Amino acid sequence: MKALLQRVIRSSVSANGEKIGEIKQGLVVFAGVASRDTQKDAQYLAEKIVGLRIFSDTEGKFNLSVLDIHGEVLIVSQFTLLAETRKGRRPSFTNAATPQQAEELIDYLEQLIRNTGLVVQTGRFRAHMLVEIQNDGPVTIMLDSHDKFASG
Repeated sequence: MKALLQRVIRSSVSANGEKIGEIKQGLVVFAGVASRDTQKDAQYLAEKIVGLRIFSDTEGKFNLSVLDIHGEVLIVSQFTLLAETRKGRRPSFTNAATPQQAEELIDYLEQLIRNTGLVVQTGRFRAHMLVEIQNDGPVTIMLDSHDKFASG
């Protein structure tokens, strides 16, 4: 499972001309699910997302998490994070999960983050969405649940 985090001052997501999610300071999380992913991958990402210290303290150092600042989280499903681009010019998405599996794990990720007490908003699964982001920094971090098995 992959998650692209963007530290934001504010963000919103719309589908079919309707605003369906909006947050103030916090994180936008674009989440993609691979076919081999399980609930353990979502648990790993949820812990990383809420605990990652990418917000500045009073000295301007990255010492605070979204939990520490009582931020908000906007989760947007994005299967394109699983794009395979090694061959040709058209991305392949054969490693992406089926829509049913992806939706279940994205919902589970949302619930895990919501259980921490953070305000969580979401996009609409399988919808064409417009995402407005006021990126703060900019700070953008890629997380991959399969990194938990990497040595080092």
